[in-house]
Amino acid sequence: MQISAKADYAIRALAELAAQGGGPVKGERLASAQQIPSKFLENILAELRHAGLVASQRGAEGGYWLALPAADITLAAIIRAVDGPLANIRGQRPDVVEYEGAAKRLSEVWIAVRASLRTVLEHVTLADLVEGALPETVQRLTAEPDAWEPH
Repeated sequence: MQISAKADYAIRALAELAAQGGGPVKGERLASAQQIPSKFLENILAELRHAGLVASQRGAEGGYWLALPAADITLAAIIRAVDGPLANIRGQRPDVVEYEGAAKRLSEVWIAVRASLRTVLEHVTLADLVEGALPETVQRLTAEPDAWEPH
């Protein structure tokens, strides 16, 4: 799986918002804290606002804040808000892709990949990140020595 810069920046910005504790935070402050290009972040925050994950207010006292509690925002929701579905094959969901012949069972592999992604991304919340308390399923996966090896 390839995580886009957009998804990475979105997760980092929202983690920063969650750590700030709720009041409005300027986009420039978020960009600086996470070393994200400011203009790119403004576009990402607009998408996150449209998805209902952040709220904003303009003006001197304005900024961005989480629209939901950090414990209710999963990494999957953030990725979907900025990049669309977690897994797709040539722009289609894995459950609608069909193959013939020797590749007939490949769609099942793509479904398993999507299920694996969901196992992690739908169970890790912003609160988990900020508090440093990742779910046990994630801890088990990262405890495997092979998980850290590039292939």
